[in-house]
Formats: sequence, C-alpha cells, structure tokens
Amino acid sequence: MRILLIEDNTEEADMIKRGLVEDGHAVDVALNAVEGEELAAAYPYDLIVLDLNLPDRDGVELCREIRDKKNHARILMLTGRDSVKDRVRGLDAGADDYLVKPFDFAELSARVRALARREITRGSPLLKYGDIAVNISTREVRRGNRPIKLTNTEYRLLTYLMQNQHAVVTRRMIEDHVWDMMLDSNSNIIEVHILHLREKLDDTSEDSIITTVRSVGYRLKSNEDSS
Repeated sequence: MRILLIEDNTEEADMIKRGLVEDGHAVDVALNAVEGEELAAAYPYDLIVLDLNLPDRDGVELCREIRDKKNHARILMLTGRDSVKDRVRGLDAGADDYLVKPFDFAELSARVRALARREITRGSPLLKYGDIAVNISTREVRRGNRPIKLTNTEYRLLTYLMQNQHAVVTRRMIEDHVWDMMLDSNSNIIEVHILHLREKLDDTSEDSIITTVRSVGYRLKSNEDSS
C-alpha cells in the first residue's frame, strides 16, 4: 500500500515509517496538518495514519475535512486520548480505526494489515491470480508450490497488479500507488522492477505472466493472451 503518515513528532514519525517500509509499504510523511492535507489531496493514498495531536490543527478536524473532500483512503488515528468519548468523536469524523499511544509497533502493523484486508480482500488474507497466491498477512508469495522471495518494492508492485488483475495499469498509476514521493518519474526504475518481477515469477516454458500494453502500461496475462 501507499501510506501517508501525518505525525509532528519527528522521532516517532521516523520509527513508524521505518517499520511500515519494512512491512513492504511506500510511505510519505507530513509533519503538520497543512502539509498532510495538501498531500492527501495530491496523491491517491490507500491509507492515512493520522496523529490527532498536531501543532496547527486538531486531527479530528483534519480527518473530517479529508472526508468532506470525498477522499476514501482508510484512516487510522493515533492518539494519547484514550477516553471512549474521544474514540467515538474520531470514528464519527470518518476514521476507520483508532490506536491509543503508547503502542507496540506490532499492533500498528496488524491493524494496517486488517485495514488492507477489509478493503481489498473482504476478510481473506489471500490474493490469487491463476496459480499465483499472495498472503498479505504473512507476505508469503507462491506460484504453485514454488515459494518466491520478493523485495519490498517487487511485493508492492505484484500486489497492485493482482488487485487490478482485470485492468491495464498505467505507469502513472504504478507511480502513485507503489512508490513514494522520492521516485524520479524520468527514470526507468519501474521497467527495471517489472523485469525483475518477471524473472522471479515466470515459468521459463511460458510467456510472461505480466503483459506489456504498448504505450499504455501493464496487466496480468489474460486467457485471451493464450489463445
């Protein structure tokens, strides 16, 4: 997933970002509400991790404004406020989940996975396409009985293709959902990762499972490609 983390504490933001990147996500960080609102409007994030105690605006107010702009990214609130009233206020503003500080990162990681399952797989941790299976809870990837070891970026790229397995995904779509803001859009990094993913996934006796649609983008091989 591509995640926006809105957290004003730089040490805490660095810790959370490192953990989420190790979990395989692309993460952008905003240190205040103004920057967070701008980024949320500029990029199609899958998840926003939002601290409520921001220096320039109440996080609940920011959550409400994000929802008012028809932004459907899942929102996970982080806060030191642990009363039932505060939790209800945050959820009523449009949050999908609520985590009270201090927390163990393992719990944050589990909640992020649960939110991903809720939206993408409707409760199942498995993404499937043909004989390829991805378990988003364990990040295990298999083709048939063969385990496949992927880098974090290759994993994000494969899951994005599988989530959109009946559609062509453009280079811009991949940039927006698989990489963070540090991507140089003029580089060939996407093509390089597609090549590496093909090398790891493909059965050498068959055509590539990832098809290039010239001048458009990529899609997973369909039945019509075999006919």
